[in-house]
Amino acid sequence: MSLRLLEEAEADDPILSVVNLIDVFLVIIAALLLAVANNPVNAFSQDDYTLIKNPGEANMEVLIKQGETLQHYKASGEIGQGEGAKAGVAYRLKDGSMIYVPE
Repeated sequence: MSLRLLEEAEADDPILSVVNLIDVFLVIIAALLLAVANNPVNAFSQDDYTLIKNPGEANMEVLIKQGETLQHYKASGEIGQGEGAKAGVAYRLKDGSMIYVPE
């Protein structure tokens, strides 16, 4: 009879639910740390990146990270407008390089 009471008391122990919550929070923290480490614009990374948000739209943004410098450019919202003239043609080669041919 006394063994049954001890087993029931262990099952109703409120500290067990707190331990389970701590385990859940540890998993969430580990996932967040992995997400921060895999972010291309990570402050601790020495790699160079160019990140384009909303390409081709009026609210396009370009982030360029070179070493420890971060440059941020925003589109004016006037796509295809302005007082410019066509200055030449650019071609992309199979190896990914670009060639500019002035007119």
